[in-house]
Amino acid sequence: MIDIDPNSSGLPGIEQLRTIVGAVMTVGLILSVLALIVSAIIWAYGSNSSNPHLAGRGKIGVLVSCGAAVVCGASVTLINFFWGVGQTV
Repeated sequence: MIDIDPNSSGLPGIEQLRTIVGAVMTVGLILSVLALIVSAIIWAYGSNSSNPHLAGRGKIGVLVSCGAAVVCGASVTLINFFWGVGQTV
């Protein structure tokens, strides 16, 4: 039986990599908020100008930006969940 766990001190630069990944997650969340704002403006403009195509694109943009924020926010939890599932296989 082999028992191997992740080693957080085995390679140099692991802490810097964690810092970089955290910064990328922050950028992803900021861009999701920006996309949500822009999509809501497009949705409102499309609705007020009686342009159903533009309003539909705005709605899709709102959903996509919310989905991106969920993925960014839940990424660590998802990876930990699937790591646990992989350990039981």
